[in-house]
Amino acid sequence: MSLLINKKLNLEIISIVSNLSIKLKIKTFLVGGYVRDLLLERKSKDIDILVIGDGISFANEVKKRLDSKVNLQIFKNFGTAMINYDGFNIEFVGSRKESYQKSSRNPVITAGTFEDDISRRDFTINSVAISLNEDDKGRIIDLFDGIHDLKKGIIKTPKNPKITFYDDPLRMMRAIRFATQLNFKIENSNIKIIKSEKERIKIISMERIHEELNKILLSPKPSIGFLLLKSTGLLEIIFPEIIKLEGIDEIEGKSHKDNFYHTLQVLDNISKNTDNLWLRWVALLHDIGKPKTKRYDKKKGWSFHGHEYVGSKMVYKIFKRLKLPLNNKLSYVQKLVLLSSRPTILSSDEITDSAIRRLIFDAGDDINDLMTLCEADITTKNSKLERKYLNNFKVVRKKIEDVEKRDNIRNFQPPISGEYILDYFGIKPGKEIGLIKDRIKEAILNGDIHNDADEAKKLMIKIGEEIGLNKYEK
Repeated sequence: MSLLINKKLNLEIISIVSNLSIKLKIKTFLVGGYVRDLLLERKSKDIDILVIGDGISFANEVKKRLDSKVNLQIFKNFGTAMINYDGFNIEFVGSRKESYQKSSRNPVITAGTFEDDISRRDFTINSVAISLNEDDKGRIIDLFDGIHDLKKGIIKTPKNPKITFYDDPLRMMRAIRFATQLNFKIENSNIKIIKSEKERIKIISMERIHEELNKILLSPKPSIGFLLLKSTGLLEIIFPEIIKLEGIDEIEGKSHKDNFYHTLQVLDNISKNTDNLWLRWVALLHDIGKPKTKRYDKKKGWSFHGHEYVGSKMVYKIFKRLKLPLNNKLSYVQKLVLLSSRPTILSSDEITDSAIRRLIFDAGDDINDLMTLCEADITTKNSKLERKYLNNFKVVRKKIEDVEKRDNIRNFQPPISGEYILDYFGIKPGKEIGLIKDRIKEAILNGDIHNDADEAKKLMIKIGEEIGLNKYEK
């Protein structure tokens, strides 16, 4: 381990910090997530430097010794400074101690000792430090047995968990996020306190909550985090729509699958094939409309007709409440939730070119993501059925490829423009333009004509005649 640490300490930026620390006789230490990941042999681009003294002043001294183009960001309210250098984010903070008020997670900060600073850390695995000082450079300082907990895969607080989680309730979600990312266990005493203090999460901003949700979603197996959020009671507070997916109803011996656990399986499945955060959000929300559309029919059993449409409408409210971006990311998630069952329906029917064209037209450049979602949506435990469904989707993918190559539908542009129609008939903008363009689009998607300007023009003339339009003679 010491060889590994000494090698990492030879990083240029760490050498610069250490040499400057020695020259200025200012004590500095590597702390936090970088040390944790170093001990776990995980890659990390975020380096935290603890300075015994003024962290901002020390950061200014580091900047002077780096390229003049290096940007130094100063956050006076937090007493921190950050430098981006050689692909690393280096944050400098002066040693401090913190005290909290009941209504806020933002601490009152005062200067403190090394021990004060280390003891304020959220978890023991983040409380290990490495000296960058002349007399003991490379020495590991572990006041709370963080290395032991790293080896055992345990998440727990250095201090009384009731104080830690009460002071900063976001740490409850951070505990779950670390457990998910690292596949660690949260110590039972900490789980018990999270359950008892769960209501405190309500003082945390939705921006901070969705940051932690995003990190859980980007973990190798996100279901770990969502199951922990559920078992601690946090999920019901921050994401009640997901909780409503849970449960199985049975009438006259007929039941349906538990859509909560099905959703988590889909999420884990898709996470094996994509790091796209927003596609993982689609997987999480693809069945969100099912509780509102659940119906029972004596002959057909349970159904969820229109759940895709209802779900796509719910996405906006969820994104707005969680303060997620209301831009093209929202549109992307809404669209794929709306289309989430279309390829499945196609795979079980005789696949027509027309149906494929419409799917490509509606999905556009996101057609491959949609297919990835549908393949992840196969959660049957019957291996024979699983192979059958996957083979069906292979047929759909091949059909999409063939039709797209031939008809160029993905980024559909009308083969003739509205301006051309106006000029040809010598008319002013009006409903006739929309009617003609829609008829041409439908004809292409139905396969009645090719996506070709000459064929579109012939159809345009025919439609014009039907509605009393003739070529304008100039």
